Amino acid sequence: MQKNITRRRLAIAAAAVAAGGALPRRAAAAEPIRLRCSLDTAPTHMRNVSMGDYLKKLEAGSGGRIKTELFSAGALFKDANVAKALVQGQVEMACPGTWVMTGFIPDNDVVNLPMLYGQPLEVVRKALDGKTGAFINAQSKAKLRVHVLGPWLELGMEHWYSAGRPLKSFADLKGMKIRNAGGAALAWRTRFFDGNPNTTAWPDVPLALSQGTFDGLISTNESCFSSKLWEAGLKYSLQDHQNVNAYVPMISDSFYTSLPADLQKLVVDLWRENIAAYRANMAASQDKAYEELKAHGLQMVAPEAAEIADIRKRMLPEQDKLMKELKMSADLHKLLAEDLGSSV
Repeated sequence: MQKNITRRRLAIAAAAVAAGGALPRRAAAAEPIRLRCSLDTAPTHMRNVSMGDYLKKLEAGSGGRIKTELFSAGALFKDANVAKALVQGQVEMACPGTWVMTGFIPDNDVVNLPMLYGQPLEVVRKALDGKTGAFINAQSKAKLRVHVLGPWLELGMEHWYSAGRPLKSFADLKGMKIRNAGGAALAWRTRFFDGNPNTTAWPDVPLALSQGTFDGLISTNESCFSSKLWEAGLKYSLQDHQNVNAYVPMISDSFYTSLPADLQKLVVDLWRENIAAYRANMAASQDKAYEELKAHGLQMVAPEAAEIADIRKRMLPEQDKLMKELKMSADLHKLLAEDLGSSV
């Protein structure tokens, strides 16, 4: 009798141990997949708002299988360093600007080539959403081992801004020390107008501007507004719509390939379903920022379209030389011409 009781107790204990050992395995299997996204702009910037919306939709669409985290204002990495962090597995997602991507893939400077200077947004999209953009995305996958989610998120048109010198014409840019976000093409454009290029990371811009590290900058109305640059001394702008910079939505390829097929599809489909709305929101934000900057005292001057077209015409003879200096692909000019067609 005692032996039977002992056997039953041992069996119960063994069953409890077995059940207890299984619980951690089931819990581990149910653990959500962590996805961290690094941005270096402020939480109020429309890039952050757009990516935040996408991440919420991704978390909800996955039924909680993916747990997302958005890190703003360079809390994890500045954009200049985030591509390396993606490769090293230190973060899963980012949306860096084309200007910082040029350090890895020079063809990202396509948005700054003379062919696209001052062109309307619908013309620029022919290239970014066409063969040109696909060609650049393929390079990102091959060289950086990242998966580009789909169409780029347009930051908006860039212009010239100044803290001390009034900007009434292009001649006023001569001799100014002008900050840009990076990329040799922006430096080339500054020199084209006889300015002196400076590169400063965006989180450092307000303090640097207030301290006179540079005289002015190339940026967008929304970026200047979201960072309240009038508080750092910004007073003037020459609104020439010189280029459309964009953010490239990317996810670590090792992370992407580790996802089950249905989540891979969800990651891509959600971006494609929402990018039109995000672009529209960014454009509306730029329009609102323009009015807000004026309300905060910025004096805005817009050159005539004919003058911008004339400048583009004067820039074009230097494009081939510029592309060689930038080490851009030989095929890029052909793809760009095919995308733009008669718009050039």
